[in-house]
Amino acid sequence: MNWSSMEVMGRTDSKLRCRWAESDDLMRAYHDEEWGVPQYDSRALWEMLMLEGAQAGLSWSIILRKREGYRRAFKGFDPKKVAKFTTLEVERLMLDESIVRARAKILATIEGARIYNAMEKSGDDFGEWIWGLAGGKPIENSGPVPTKTELSEVISKAMKKRGFKFVGPVIVYAWMQAVGMVNDHSAECFRRKAVMKGSARAR
Repeated sequence: MNWSSMEVMGRTDSKLRCRWAESDDLMRAYHDEEWGVPQYDSRALWEMLMLEGAQAGLSWSIILRKREGYRRAFKGFDPKKVAKFTTLEVERLMLDESIVRARAKILATIEGARIYNAMEKSGDDFGEWIWGLAGGKPIENSGPVPTKTELSEVISKAMKKRGFKFVGPVIVYAWMQAVGMVNDHSAECFRRKAVMKGSARAR
């Protein structure tokens, strides 16, 4: 495939991107504006973890198209509000076509909110905790893009110990990529250097 062509997979500009981002405008915007940018806000990190868990067995494009529906359904991913969801709320969500109607995933998000709140109550900041496990700064991956790593396995194990669900090492690695714990933009991608520079300024 000739990646120097502006016509590749529907590209409408001359920017070289990671291949997965060239499927449609929504994926391009997500890639260009969010993916790989280091995120340190605890609530935002938790929201993305819940969305990555919702993706299990599906494509990210499905979740991305439903993201606003998820935000409405889960009260803006406010952990304090989500943690209070009752059986009635679960049944309401099972009828909500704007999200993936999988009971186990819905319950995992509610439980995830309760775990998040319990951590906060005990003085454990979710963001500080997870970045501490990740080494405190973004990892610049220059080799082949893996589906999981030793670090994602360590983080997965730590999350499972806390009680989080849908946090296997593959899901955790995808989450790490999304929130900038690892920079997996391809060498040719115009975002790789920009993300690296932004990470350096943040540190």
